[in-house]
Amino acid sequence: MATVVAFHAHPDDEVLMTGGTLARAAAEGHRVVIVVATDGATGPVGGVEPPRMGELRASATVLGAARVVHLGYADSGNGKVLHPDPADRTRFVRADLEEAADRLAEILLEERAELLLSYDANGGYGHRDHVKVHEVGRRAAALAGVGRVLEATIPRDLVVRCLKLVDRLRIPLRHDAVAPGTAYSHRSVITHRVNVRRFARQKQAALAAHRSQVTGTGRLAPVLRTLIRLPPAVFGLLLGREWFIAVGQATPSRVADDIFAAAGVRESRPAVGARHLRDGT
Repeated sequence: MATVVAFHAHPDDEVLMTGGTLARAAAEGHRVVIVVATDGATGPVGGVEPPRMGELRASATVLGAARVVHLGYADSGNGKVLHPDPADRTRFVRADLEEAADRLAEILLEERAELLLSYDANGGYGHRDHVKVHEVGRRAAALAGVGRVLEATIPRDLVVRCLKLVDRLRIPLRHDAVAPGTAYSHRSVITHRVNVRRFARQKQAALAAHRSQVTGTGRLAPVLRTLIRLPPAVFGLLLGREWFIAVGQATPSRVADDIFAAAGVRESRPAVGARHLRDGT
């Protein structure tokens, strides 16, 4: 069995981008570790764990993850203004790349990770912390010798269609920060499309664990409240696929449905990764 480390920017990202994939990996007997760059708090916390970290631990339990780690940074926020760092830690977007990559690489080596899940080059919809996750994830994988990196994304054309539907249905979702022409990734570069409908209940329950986001006033809150109230079968239809780009892999002839398989290859097995590279096998 393999060890999968999922590197995310904030608590709740682990569900939205990779929740079904992580639940599927755990159900298949793989060790799943969730690392978040930030604790979701934008201000000082004074040594007290922010509520969103507790929610993340609850979400991780639902998904079957074995461990949750906070890399030690503060949320950088998503507005036009980047506020000064809190007194007790650095905003992730301002973190030194090598320092942050070293922190993540240490976890990858400790866990003897075969596979790292990260974000595409656009950081999904372009959040500054998500772009930083992409940069830090790439560098940490190189430092730790992780042989496989899959970067979470969504087909760009699907995002455009969904935003048009949101507008047509007059759902109160602000999506001005999403640039349809540059957000996420073109379908042609996607190497993995993972069917996670069997894990819709877990993904939905993990999302519900992020109570502060669901009940809050953030721009995604109305959508999250709607999603957790849907029948699981409908939730699975809407969020039953998750997409990835395999770093260093050419455009695939056929998209894979298993994160441990190379695109265009039918056989599914754990990939050669950090453990085998270090052992010289």
